[in-house]
Amino acid sequence: MARPDLNLLVALDVLLEEGSVATAARRLRLSPSAMSRTLARLREATGDPLLVRAGRGLVPTPRAAELSGRVGRVVEDAEAVLRPVEELDLSRLDRTFTIRTREGFVETFGVALLERVARQAPRVRLRFVQKLDKGSGPLREAAVDLETGVVGKITGPEVRAQALFRDRFIAAVRDGHPLTRGRVTPARFASSRHVAVSRREAAGGPVDTGLEELGLVRDIAVIVTSFSTALALARGSDLVATVPERHTAALRSGLHAFPLPFPTPPIAISLLWHPRFEADPAHRWLRGLVREVVARADG
Repeated sequence: MARPDLNLLVALDVLLEEGSVATAARRLRLSPSAMSRTLARLREATGDPLLVRAGRGLVPTPRAAELSGRVGRVVEDAEAVLRPVEELDLSRLDRTFTIRTREGFVETFGVALLERVARQAPRVRLRFVQKLDKGSGPLREAAVDLETGVVGKITGPEVRAQALFRDRFIAAVRDGHPLTRGRVTPARFASSRHVAVSRREAAGGPVDTGLEELGLVRDIAVIVTSFSTALALARGSDLVATVPERHTAALRSGLHAFPLPFPTPPIAISLLWHPRFEADPAHRWLRGLVREVVARADG
């Protein structure tokens, strides 16, 4: 059996990404006719049409949709294998790394991370951007280098992840709040007025699920989109804010915090990156630095 032409994998990856012979040809610096011949070879090799016409454009067949993610990973892994490993000179490294994360991570770990970066690679700059959703688009598009968060159903299957730490939900109230006195029962907690954090129009999540299992519902007075806003409202009122403990350690200054009076599942926070950076020496260095900073904070 003849060996397949592995160069076809690169062409297939681009064709599936672009959904257009003409656009794929431009990206690969081929003529449209040469790209059409390549598509014909791919169809012969796979035994599937792969891309079929629908109106003025092309749409993938079920087989092409199945291959899409797999082909991309194979091509990226092959590029990483063939990329020469360069000796990293941190003293001369001049680069900006963008880290996408939820609020609280920078307040908790940012200073220690910046100190280590400045000491080891003085020309390196860090850019922190807010994580407004859980999608992997910014990683896939190389808009960000690293991301922190919970690996979920919408995390891209190609995204690499490494566990950083575990967090848990706690409650925070102002000093002198009624919940700072006496035993806090689930019923007493639920009947207090709450500020909920949600990006959706309605609140929900592990806290509400835990209460529902006890036949209880939180009395939610207001819904906000950030932990810092929730804590600011709790600081100036009798509202109860339920927030992740480690993520909000610096943000909770001056507030009274206590464990929830019912169980909720722990939150596993991971460091996420796209495989295109898997073998990049500078990227590996930064990933190691983030892990080191978080581990030292645990100590």
